[in-house]
Amino acid sequence: MNAKQGEILEAELFACPICYKPLMRKGTSGFNLKAINRSCFECETCRKSYSNNDVFLDLTVTAGMKKYKEVKPAGTEGFRNPLVSFVYERGFRQNLTLIGYPDIDEEFKMAQEFFERVKGGKMIDVSCGCGLFTRKFAKSDTYSHVVALDYSENMLRQCYEFIEQDETVPTNNLALIRADVSRLPFESGSVDAVYAGVAIHCWPSPSNGVAEICRILQSGGVFAGSTSLRYSKSTPWYLRPMIERIFRGINVFTEDEIEDLLLSCGFTNYSSKVRGSYIMFSAQKP
Repeated sequence: MNAKQGEILEAELFACPICYKPLMRKGTSGFNLKAINRSCFECETCRKSYSNNDVFLDLTVTAGMKKYKEVKPAGTEGFRNPLVSFVYERGFRQNLTLIGYPDIDEEFKMAQEFFERVKGGKMIDVSCGCGLFTRKFAKSDTYSHVVALDYSENMLRQCYEFIEQDETVPTNNLALIRADVSRLPFESGSVDAVYAGVAIHCWPSPSNGVAEICRILQSGGVFAGSTSLRYSKSTPWYLRPMIERIFRGINVFTEDEIEDLLLSCGFTNYSSKVRGSYIMFSAQKP
């Protein structure tokens, strides 16, 4: 059912990234791609407005700014490049199997096993890129809501394009959101599952990102993700000093560091699956 002309509704799920209060929504009701793209959103507390561009809803703190331009570290800014977003799912992401990653279908199956306990809940695909896993989560008919979330405008445009090209992707419970992982636009304890595939090493502050994910998850919610390891427990000891020098100053972790990061940010029940330099990890909010 559509909202009446001028009627203001509380936006389902979304919150202001500044004060984390629920956003108010004017426009078409319903949690689906078309309805969200036809609506306007505003925070009643700090009065900031958030708009969409018929592709994604921009819920970053900098949304709507005209003078101030914020530049992230190179590891983040690189993914805003149109060329990177174009090639990412046209060979690059799939070719990570060459360095030990599982193929896409196997990785998705592993993720779904971690999310078994939160079936039917609200899913956020953080740093979704072109939506490779978002589309799989949506097609799985496992979650009540699926949100594709990324900081890169061009990644989200590619995500939208792939969704438009694939008629098998349901959009009746899907949203595309531009947001910063360090200021996630959701109320505390409002979602059930968060996935971050090949992402955590690209965040300006992984600890801030993980803490934010813990904040938005409800009790019992699950965070799962994958990344590359600096080295694994099977790496010979005499190679480790050289590897440490190569990756100095870069957010590439060991197994122990990832576990320590998640537990220090409030998670429990940590588990992982390691294959060479690849790791998929999971933890639960108490």
